[in-house]
Amino acid sequence: QVRLVESGGGLVQKAASLRLSCKVSGLTFDDYAVGWFRQAPGKEREAVSCINWSGYIVFYEDSVRSRFTISRHNTNNTAYLQMDSLKSEDTAMYYCAARRYDCSGPWYHSDQYPYWGQGTQVTVSS
Repeated sequence: QVRLVESGGGLVQKAASLRLSCKVSGLTFDDYAVGWFRQAPGKEREAVSCINWSGYIVFYEDSVRSRFTISRHNTNNTAYLQMDSLKSEDTAMYYCAARRYDCSGPWYHSDQYPYWGQGTQVTVSS
C-alpha cells in the first residue's frame, strides 16, 4: 500500500520559515518524482514545486521560486519543502504527491500524480 504522509505545517507569522516533510512508503522512492501542491479555502489546488527522481531537476511556481526550496533524501524516502519568507498568501493546505520518474508532462498538472498524501495545514498570520 502506497502512503504519503506530510508533516511540518503550522501557524507562523509573516516572514517566518517552515519545513514540510513528505514521508513515502509502499513504492520504490527513487523511481518517483515528488510534487508539492497547495489549496487555499475557496480556491483551486495549485502546483508549488516538483523534484525529479534523482533530485537534480526541480521546478517551482513563479510566486515561490525565490522563497521555497524542494529537496529529497532517497535514503530515507522523504521529500522536503523548505519555505522561507512566508507570506499570508501562502496560507493553504499543502499536499505532496508522487509520479513516476520525472516532473515532465507538464509537472503542474495534478492528474499526472497517482499518489497523494492527506495534507498539512500552513497558516501565515500577518
